[in-house]
Amino acid sequence: MSGPTADEVVLMGRIDGLFGIKGWVKIYSYTRPRDAILKHRSWYLKFASGKDADGWREIEVAEGRMQRAGVVARLKGVDDRDAAAALVGVEIAIGRSELPKLKRGEYYWADLEGLKVVTLEGVELGTISNLFETGGANDVMVVRGDRERLVPYTKHVVHEVDLKRGVIRVDWDKDF
Repeated sequence: MSGPTADEVVLMGRIDGLFGIKGWVKIYSYTRPRDAILKHRSWYLKFASGKDADGWREIEVAEGRMQRAGVVARLKGVDDRDAAAALVGVEIAIGRSELPKLKRGEYYWADLEGLKVVTLEGVELGTISNLFETGGANDVMVVRGDRERLVPYTKHVVHEVDLKRGVIRVDWDKDF
């Protein structure tokens, strides 16, 4: 089965558990708001083992909703708890082409992860492993190199994002 390549998809969440007995699953959504993942009626699932390992398999979302603080969904062809249990831990992605176009100078977090972070003085701090929201004024980049650094993603700190070269230049002290 041939699916999209890793460059053609963007991770949106993962199947995190079971909900009920009729094949519904709990979704850990990376989107904000959390239920934005349900705007996409078709997902790609990535399995760690079995016949679909190392590839993406497309599946249709039959229905979904917010349930308390989380997202639950029923996937087409997944009609009972046993079938749903086989999906727990599976990553969810959508086609990159489905993402809205961004304005100049805006980036999806998925595009920043893995970029090399270099100070204005040319000192390499490491690579971005992930980003997270603080609930405050700015997001934070987790930069892993000789040690882990938490670097604010603000216009005062981030001076240049060069996706082609895979580098972000920051005004940041290497000793922070």
